[in-house]
Amino acid sequence: MSYTGCRRRCTLRRMIKPTLFTIALAALTAASANAATTCDRACLKSTLDAYLTALVKHDPAAAPLSAGFRQTENAVVHNKGAGLWQSVNALGKLQRRYFDATTEQAAYFGTLDEAAGPAIVTLRIKVEDRKITEAEWVLNRKGDPGIGPTAGAQANAAFYDPEYLLAHAPPERVIPKAQRLSRTDLVAITNSYFDGLSAHDGKIIIAHPGCVRIENGSLTTQRPIPAGGQTDCTAEGPMTNIFAVTARRYPVVDEEAGAVLGLALFQRKPGVLMRRNLLGEWFYIEQGKIREVYAAMFYPDQEAMVPNWPPFDGNWPPAPPPK
Repeated sequence: MSYTGCRRRCTLRRMIKPTLFTIALAALTAASANAATTCDRACLKSTLDAYLTALVKHDPAAAPLSAGFRQTENAVVHNKGAGLWQSVNALGKLQRRYFDATTEQAAYFGTLDEAAGPAIVTLRIKVEDRKITEAEWVLNRKGDPGIGPTAGAQANAAFYDPEYLLAHAPPERVIPKAQRLSRTDLVAITNSYFDGLSAHDGKIIIAHPGCVRIENGSLTTQRPIPAGGQTDCTAEGPMTNIFAVTARRYPVVDEEAGAVLGLALFQRKPGVLMRRNLLGEWFYIEQGKIREVYAAMFYPDQEAMVPNWPPFDGNWPPAPPPK
């Protein structure tokens, strides 16, 4: 091979190598930057704790809030420093935390201490670039409005029993990796519950016999059946007041805990005087079936704009007024 041919090849190699190195370095730098801004499970935990601590201190500046931070309480938007930022005195006796690194969202279910007494709550926060961009609260307080006429025990006031909730708290667990279900399966199993309610068909619900449901701290299952036995979370009687379960979202899927947060709206038939039901409902799934359901829920006015979060921006259309 001539000197000229070698010189050309060597020059070409010297040109290629730095180019490949530059590409690899750029890719590594981009990956490192992305890893630095992505919020994993540990990051979500510290961020949620920081938010809750700031809330108790009544100090939004103590939380890592984004410039465009948005917070709702029962679908009503509140400015920084208003609402719960003023009313919360302490976290309650019941505290459960859940994390979803895939959606970069974290959640809290339990109680908050306020001057008027404990509030039963579900909280969802969203993190982007390690800043909290969203906080969504579903709250239940003593004396909250009930469903309305013909709603029995909840006609005039919503269920409220923080003492029972504390005594029958959701499980705290870490499911072994080999026994964990996929996100897809966990969401599908949860969605079967809302499908069953909409269809008024308990057989659609993928649940263990005897599954428990606790709403605002009150047990709404395990009631005697005239033919013998007890009701469970698939019982069709309570479904009669539900026209459709709409605005369904599943923002937090905690595979380690086998828990899913379902946010939804229970619609009433057009012309029915009953209020709709805005809820943050927790599903605890074991061996591929629902074992327990816990809910913090609220009954908004007919004209209220709910759920007021994407993809249902502004509102899911309220029920039309009775004729």
